[in-house]
Amino acid sequence: NIDAWWPFVEQGIEAIISTASGCGVMLKEYAQLLENDTDYAHKAQRITELVKDISEVLNQQTSLPVKSPGNTKVSFHSPCTLQHGLQLNGIVEGLLIQCGYQLTQVNDAHLCCGSAGTYSILQPKLSAQLLNNKLEALEAQQPDIIATANIGCQMHLDTKSTTPVMHWIELVERSFEPEKLS
Repeated sequence: NIDAWWPFVEQGIEAIISTASGCGVMLKEYAQLLENDTDYAHKAQRITELVKDISEVLNQQTSLPVKSPGNTKVSFHSPCTLQHGLQLNGIVEGLLIQCGYQLTQVNDAHLCCGSAGTYSILQPKLSAQLLNNKLEALEAQQPDIIATANIGCQMHLDTKSTTPVMHWIELVERSFEPEKLS
């Protein structure tokens, strides 16, 4: 990744935007992981400085060009990587509200869905219990959609959810007014 991005860094890009919180956390750790690598330490540090989650970028906008999505109820699952790794609590929820979605109250919102990278493979029983608990909390208020910020969580939740599961940025995109985007 560093070699692929480096020409753009040298040209002065403003940011490297991640749409998956798990990937964003990993990219933010490049500097630490490569701090002793004489060839890559300075490049990794610069990459780490440039990485932003897409929620950070959108949150800097004064307003988003949105149309009302109606009365669409959304339960948001904040991935562990978004909450704890990137420490971006409440930003996605605020953006979804700004886009006109009705967010449900989710009990134990801070708890893991059970995906956690290889966790669902190495600890399948515990992962399944966490998934069941999370889905019970997410579906308690009968949302139209469950949204999340990490592809691993999205796929894991979708394995047993009776409610459609999607990435939150898809909901933001659905709420944009095309004529105001140019």
